[in-house]
Amino acid sequence: MTVKEVKKGNACALLPLIIFVALFIGAGVLTKDFSNMPLNVAVIIASAVALLMNRKEKFEIKVSIFTKGAGHPNIMLMAIIFILAGAFATVAKGMGAVDSTVNLGLSLLPANLLMVGLFAIGCFISISMGTSMGTVVALAPIGIGIASQTDIPVALTMATVIGGAMFGDNLSMISDTTIAAVRTQHTKMKDKFKVNFFIVLPGAILTAIILGVITRGNKAVIGADFHYELIKILPYIAVLAAALAGVHVLIVLIGGTIFAGGVGLADGSYSFGSFLKTIGEGLMSMEDLAIIALLIGGLVEVIRHNGGIDYLLYTVNSKIKSKKGAEFGIAGLVSAAAIATANNTISIVVTGPLAKSIADEYEIDPRKSASLLDTFAGSWQGILPYGGQMLAAAGLAAISPVSIIPYSFYPILMGGCAILAILNGYPKLGTKSKEVKQVATVPVEE
Repeated sequence: MTVKEVKKGNACALLPLIIFVALFIGAGVLTKDFSNMPLNVAVIIASAVALLMNRKEKFEIKVSIFTKGAGHPNIMLMAIIFILAGAFATVAKGMGAVDSTVNLGLSLLPANLLMVGLFAIGCFISISMGTSMGTVVALAPIGIGIASQTDIPVALTMATVIGGAMFGDNLSMISDTTIAAVRTQHTKMKDKFKVNFFIVLPGAILTAIILGVITRGNKAVIGADFHYELIKILPYIAVLAAALAGVHVLIVLIGGTIFAGGVGLADGSYSFGSFLKTIGEGLMSMEDLAIIALLIGGLVEVIRHNGGIDYLLYTVNSKIKSKKGAEFGIAGLVSAAAIATANNTISIVVTGPLAKSIADEYEIDPRKSASLLDTFAGSWQGILPYGGQMLAAAGLAAISPVSIIPYSFYPILMGGCAILAILNGYPKLGTKSKEVKQVATVPVEE
């Protein structure tokens, strides 16, 4: 069924989604701490409300609908990818890959281009690690050290770290946002990467220029001896190369984990037992996100069954008059969800199915719709003062997250580039990306 053929649907079916957003934002506003309402708790409450609605249907039937949505092959594969990505990131970090990567970049930094170099390092680390939070935690102490030895404001160094982190979070093959965008739009990771890269590259270049201009004349030298081992950086390079070559993401992550563990075993960072333990810790570190993905899959399916998705489609469609309007509609949907949840991954998971329906109706290439979802969600995530990245950086630097916003050049330019890409129909795409078809029992190939 196309968007134009859908019924008006039922606005009341969206009540669980409204409750989900209200719980998260309301708790944050009332307590001035957006971490007081965990996303998984908010989703469980909203799911309970969804299951209690529509009294005409038996509870057992509604539970069946919920579990069908939670167990959809797309959602299940996404959850598996999440936990495998956690295993690789944790194993690589445990054997020193993060420290070596950071120190390699810092050892190559020209003294008068500290901020440009810090941004470039953040871009490389985040695209290798696939996590903006991990990049912020790794680089924030370095940024604080730079600020303490120069006249560069610490808020600027923290914003630079966050900007680099969001660059890779938006593009990395093992980023949960990329995984979510690609899976919901039924396209391939390498195809999405190519389109997304050309959309945000001007923003990254302009950010580097701005950072160079506003910090020109700084001659301070970081007087530390940054130790690194090239062999410990190889797992990141191997994962990036394999993903770009189109190797299935499950093979990439499992192979990357084994490679990183092998390096750790060889240099004594791990014993066989500690290697296995670290894998387990990595799997568990992404358990919460995997569970949230399952719960949201079930919640969205119940909302869909009750007519809520039809209502949204009908409402959005009534405002859309062109392909550009449809692209702005997708951008608006994911932006609203990102602002509400302060979580770019969850916002993509929530709005992805609706964005796919809009993209199909208006013949938007899935590479473009996936890129728009990921880019707008990431842009807001790098600006919101109550976002996890902002809170982490501000907490480590002991400053207000609001003070970082004026220096958030890349996240702002990231969103600006996406807007220009819609207005100008950029990039010009040739043959439409072949969609990844969903099979009921067999995971599809990326």
